[in-house]
Amino acid sequence: MTGDLPDDFLRISPAVNQGQTMPVQPMPYYQPTVFMQPYQQQPLGRLSITLQQAKLAKNYGITRMDPYCRITVGSHVFESPTAHNGSTSPRWNKLMSIPIQEGVTNIYVEVFDERAFSMDERIAWGLIPIKEEVFSGETLEDWYPLSGKQGDDKEGMINLVFAYRKVPAPPPQAMIYPNMPVMMVPQPVVPGTQVVYPGGYGPGQPVPTGQPPQQPQQRPINEQDIAGLKDMFPNMEEGVIRSVLEASGGSVDAATTHLLSMTDS
Repeated sequence: MTGDLPDDFLRISPAVNQGQTMPVQPMPYYQPTVFMQPYQQQPLGRLSITLQQAKLAKNYGITRMDPYCRITVGSHVFESPTAHNGSTSPRWNKLMSIPIQEGVTNIYVEVFDERAFSMDERIAWGLIPIKEEVFSGETLEDWYPLSGKQGDDKEGMINLVFAYRKVPAPPPQAMIYPNMPVMMVPQPVVPGTQVVYPGGYGPGQPVPTGQPPQQPQQRPINEQDIAGLKDMFPNMEEGVIRSVLEASGGSVDAATTHLLSMTDS
């Protein structure tokens, strides 16, 4: 096929007329948006259980038993020290401070015999209800029956002391944790509007010089808090409890943690 090619063959038509310029769109600024993780539910209170002693029905094995106790409260599991040669009358005198959520009304107790050359044997157990008087603020001590090989509620008794205190709700500013990872999602900002940078930082804005942060004000010492801590730690002198509470800035939770470490040591 022969012939002359048209003048516009293989020519690309411009999208705009010659001499006409396309407007240049300015690049948008992006302002980061911070999404904080949802605040986790705080425990409603703290349950203190003092595991004192037990009276078991029988000594299983050739030698004297070495009993220890395991207590399950909700999703928390605690174990006592082993009462070596405790046999049927072990004594532990162990204080356990446990955060509990709404709906926890029972604890599960198991007594084991620690074995040196075989698996530990479970010798007694029992589901123990937490009485309403405990949640009302009373400190209750009682003996509770245990079940086992001898039959239901026939394996012996265990001596427990219950105490409970409510945990105050955290202030709103305490719901933002400084060490919590955050996710930065850019959000477009219309050109011409002022971009606000978190914390007042950004182009044209001076970086503040380092100023010492304001120290949190110490919470006044409440005699009721001292009395509550005394109920949780009956073997601790009141003067020591007061000193620890003052050193903790009046925070009952911080003082409880310090006193627990002192008790464990």
